[in-house]
Amino acid sequence: MSRIGRMPIAIPAGVTVEVAENNKVTVKGPKGTLERVLAPEMDIKVEGAVVTVTRPNDLKRMKSLHGLTRTLINNMVVGVTQGYEKKLEVNGVGYRAAKSGKKLTLSLGFSHPVEMEDPEGIESTIEGQNIIVVKGIDKEKVGQYAAEIRDKRRPEPYKGKGIKYADETIRRKVGKTGKK
Repeated sequence: MSRIGRMPIAIPAGVTVEVAENNKVTVKGPKGTLERVLAPEMDIKVEGAVVTVTRPNDLKRMKSLHGLTRTLINNMVVGVTQGYEKKLEVNGVGYRAAKSGKKLTLSLGFSHPVEMEDPEGIESTIEGQNIIVVKGIDKEKVGQYAAEIRDKRRPEPYKGKGIKYADETIRRKVGKTGKK
């Protein structure tokens, strides 16, 4: 039995969870509304202040979907109550980030500034000159946008320049040594 899939999801006060046909789950909360169509094989029940997910049989695919479905619903509940955020650090001489309206402008040592538009439902803010905070209620979208920002200039192992997650550690390499 899936240990994660078996765990019930507690619904906090001020949050409503509705399951429509084809397992379309709608979660409404203080921060907004999230909708997602989940695997039709899973049986999702809302009983009072608890959501439970059960699977029809013990096939490999059903076992995989069981834990996934439960985690996706839990992420939606956490998203509409607390929201998600990812922090990115811009490291390097002359590397900086600026924000104007919904446009994020990154100076990353290229001949041109890199401009990115905040996607729908995602907000990015700048702390100081080199910390970018990506916030939103959808965990998947927050992670995706943060990954896209990081991809503009990944951290390199010799000097550690580039954009990295705040909790990421870069494995440093020793540079070249001269011949004798």
